[in-house]
Amino acid sequence: MSMPLEIDPPRLQRLTASYLDQRDVRLSVLRLDEINPLVFGNKWFKLKYNLLTSQEQGFSRLLSFGGAYSNHLMAVAAAGQQCGLETIGVVRGELVQPLNPVLQFAADRGMKLQGISRSQYRQKDSPEFHEALRSRWGDCYLIPEGGSNTLGVKGCREIASLVCWELGARQRLLAMACGTGATMAGVIQGFSANVANRLEILGVSVLKAPGYLSGNVSHWLDAGKLTTEPSWRIDDDSHFGGYARSNPVLKRFMSVFSEAHGIPLEPVYTGKLFWRLDQDIRSGRIAPGTDIIALHTGGYIPVAGGLTR
Repeated sequence: MSMPLEIDPPRLQRLTASYLDQRDVRLSVLRLDEINPLVFGNKWFKLKYNLLTSQEQGFSRLLSFGGAYSNHLMAVAAAGQQCGLETIGVVRGELVQPLNPVLQFAADRGMKLQGISRSQYRQKDSPEFHEALRSRWGDCYLIPEGGSNTLGVKGCREIASLVCWELGARQRLLAMACGTGATMAGVIQGFSANVANRLEILGVSVLKAPGYLSGNVSHWLDAGKLTTEPSWRIDDDSHFGGYARSNPVLKRFMSVFSEAHGIPLEPVYTGKLFWRLDQDIRSGRIAPGTDIIALHTGGYIPVAGGLTR
C-alpha cells in the first residue's frame, strides 16, 4: 500500500552571506517545508507509517493529542482531509473562543476538537483513557502526541536518505529543531548504517526542559538497538522562555533572515533553530571548515503571522 499523500523532492538551498565566507562555513537548508502544501516538513514523515497502518487496519477515523499550539494537530487535520478520514484532536486545556490560529486551521479542515483538563491530559497514554475516548468518539486509530511513536521514528529515518553533502572531507553538521526528539532519533537511526566519520547531529530544543529531549532521543535509540550511531547533542539554551515563546530579539532575527534568504521562519521551531546556528557561527563555536545542513521542518508556516505569544 502506498502513502496516500504525495510529496515533491526537497531542494537543498545554499545560503550566501559575507559572515559565512569570513568564517569559512557553508550553510545549506533542506527545504522539507516545501514537500507538500499542507502536510509538510517532518510531520509528513512522522505520519507516513501511521497513516499506512491505519489504512491496513481499516480505520476511517484518526484521533491524536496536542496542546493549544500543536502543529502536529494541524498536520493530522490536513492529512485527514486529504485522505478522506475523520479526525479528532484532544487538546490540553480549555478550548477558548475564538480559537487561536493553530486550532482554527485544524477546525477548518474538519477536525473535531475536545478540550480536557491538564490532569486528564496526563492520562493520555493510559489504556483506560483511550477506552473512554473510544466510548465518546467511536473506534479510531490513535496517534500519540507529536506523532512520536515507533512508526513516527521509522518514517523519520527516511529523512537521512535526502541529505546530500558536498564532496570533501570537511566537518559536517546536521541541525534541526526538536520538540519531542522523535525526528532526531529517526534521523540518527537513518545514518546509523553508514556513519560519516565527520558528522555531528545537533538538535535545538524548543522547550524549557533541560535534559528532557536528550532522554527522549536516547530512549528511541535504545529501542532501535543500534550498533553504531553518529555523534549527536541537544542544545537546551535556545528556547526563548519555552514552547511557543519568543521575544523581540528572535522576531527581529527572523525578519532579517527571511528577507535576506527568502526562507519563511516561525517563532516556535525554525526561528529558534536558525538563531542558534547564526549565534554559533558568528561566535566561532561552529568551527571554520564546517558544512552545515539545516532541516527546515516547517513548523507553523501556514499560520505564522498569527502567532503572537
